[in-house]
Parts: sequence; structure tokens; C-alpha cells
Amino acid sequence: MRGLKLYDASVEAALGNDAHDDDDIHDHRVHARSRFESVDDPDRVAIYSVRDSAEALCDYDTHTLVVVREFRRVPLHASALGLMVFTARPGAAAPVLGALAHFVERAVSLFQPAYLLLAHSLEQPQISALLMGVHECAALQAGNPTAFSLDALLPDVRPLLSQEPEWYAYCPEPALERITSLISPYAV
Repeated sequence: MRGLKLYDASVEAALGNDAHDDDDIHDHRVHARSRFESVDDPDRVAIYSVRDSAEALCDYDTHTLVVVREFRRVPLHASALGLMVFTARPGAAAPVLGALAHFVERAVSLFQPAYLLLAHSLEQPQISALLMGVHECAALQAGNPTAFSLDALLPDVRPLLSQEPEWYAYCPEPALERITSLISPYAV
């Protein structure tokens, strides 16, 4: 079961909640977990996780993700992860997903990502998430210096969105930040 939790860290801290729950890092039911911070608002946080069961996905701000397209190179070597969240206008979820799926098909050959996931929220289907991991050295050697470039996609998708896409950059878990500044092997 894949989940995406979106929250405002400053609001959670003011309420006394530990929204990112570091204990989850060592939960044997969690196979992968990646923490992201918004590029525009460092208080805005997204946590992507892959779990054995849906029991922990019942929070009001957690989305159960339904996979539309997924691509993983094995072994997975990523030095950069990015997440983009799209919110479609009412009635425009299908065209947004179609445009994103087309982007994913092209991105697999063009950007040669280590990992690429396109999914939408089960609870709120107008919300779509695009998660991409690349090995930056390999991307540069392949002539793709802008491995996360969505420039060609955005003009087609923007009119279908209710708000600007939210761009998130990988940010190690606070409990793991002391250990390494690279992508955690527990990510994605």
C-alpha cells in the first residue's frame, strides 16, 4: 500500500503533533519512505511511503496512492529525488492523468530515471503525484542536465489544474540526517 501524507510542519508543531513520526522509519511494515519539503514553502512537507497494510493510512491528510505508471531500474541508484503534486480542476482529473502518463512514457527513455512513479489519490482522485529519482551523474552523461524538467508538460497541464503544481525536493528524515546527506537507501 502506497501513501502520501501532505502537511504543514509549522501547523503540526503548533498543535503539538509529530506529523512525520520518526518511529515509522523503523517500522517493519514500512518498506520504503521518502520525506520531501516544498521548494516554495519549507514548512510544507510530503511523506511518501510503501507499507504492508493500509491500517496506518486512515489519517485525514494521508492519501492512498493508486499507481498509474511505475518504472524502476534494478539495482536502484538515485542521487536525487523529486516529487510534484498536481491538483486537477473538477472534471479534469482524467485529462491531467493522461498528460502525465504521456510524460512518464517519454521520460523513461529521455531522462533515463532510476525510479519513476505516477499515481493518483484514491480518496481525492483529482490529486496526482509524480515521483522521480535519477542518478545525476548518469543523467549528465546521457546529456540530460535537467533530469526533472517538466517544461514541455506544464503548458498543456496548467489550464486543467485548480492551483499551481507543488514541487517538492527530497529532504532526509531528521533522524537520518545526521547519518548521511545522500538519498537514504530506505527511500523510494
